[in-house]
Amino acid sequence: MVLFFLALVLLCAGAFAFLNGFRDASSSVALAVRTRALTPTVAVILASLFNFIGAGLSAALALAVSQAWLSLPPGTNGLTILLAALLSAILWGVYLWWRGIPSSSTHALVGGLAGAGVASVAVGGNPVMGVDASLLSQVVLPLLISPVIAYAGSFLLVWPAGWAARYTPPNVVNTRSRRAQAIAAGAVAFGHGLQDGQRTSAVVILALLAAGLSDGGSVPVWVALLTAVLLSAGTLAGGWRISYTIGYRLTRVDPLRGFVAQMYSAVMLLVGAIGLHWPVSTTHTVTAATLGAGANQCFPGTDRRLVIRILVFWVATPVVTAAAAFVLQLALSTVAGL
Repeated sequence: MVLFFLALVLLCAGAFAFLNGFRDASSSVALAVRTRALTPTVAVILASLFNFIGAGLSAALALAVSQAWLSLPPGTNGLTILLAALLSAILWGVYLWWRGIPSSSTHALVGGLAGAGVASVAVGGNPVMGVDASLLSQVVLPLLISPVIAYAGSFLLVWPAGWAARYTPPNVVNTRSRRAQAIAAGAVAFGHGLQDGQRTSAVVILALLAAGLSDGGSVPVWVALLTAVLLSAGTLAGGWRISYTIGYRLTRVDPLRGFVAQMYSAVMLLVGAIGLHWPVSTTHTVTAATLGAGANQCFPGTDRRLVIRILVFWVATPVVTAAAAFVLQLALSTVAGL
């Protein structure tokens, strides 16, 4: 039974990585496509390449994540918790993609782990250790704070960027901003690969630990390669529903503001992954930075009703996935005979 559930977890982890790239590709390139800095085809290929590089290099960071997040029960109990969390995150992610709503896959996964852990205790299984302390300080707080920092920083940076270009003709400003934005889009994709690649790799490591097939001291090469390939494949598939929401419906941005939003988002993702080892949601960061840059202009260009709808779904994400994972864990516990 252990090997059977391990295979299911690996399959769902691969699906989670593919869906992650499929949904978040739009976050990386939406503004570059919107401002015509890149064509859609070139943008997706660029995002896929840098996602692959970032995910491949995230293997070393995945160890820190898997050791700091939480500790799962050994055997089938731990594997069913992971499986329930992954399934709930995948189902919610597909639903939000269909609705065209940008949301955090990490929030969904964390909510799923919490709900599945509670269900495990409810049926007499072992609890998930470390949820109360490590998840709050190292996962939940960074995920909650990052959109606020992204919005405020992007809003404020529009002023010095505009001041620096005050004597430059608008067409020259737009041309230079588009060129810089192409670089920023690649940086966001690289940061996304680092951030989300380590999450998928950490899930696989936790599964191997629960199955007794790893000591957690190193990341197998195949884990990093699997994550990088599936994340890139999902990016190439490209889910443009969310891209349309961020680039066209959320707020109006010119090339200068698009560059500010993307470059600031890239810096946050890279600092979070490399410097602080904190999970920073690419979707939340890019969406909030886009709103911040778009809000700092002399005319109203933000769809407030859409912003409220997105915020509601952001709040609902961990709650819904926790509830879904709770039910799934109850069902899986029965199947596994726990």
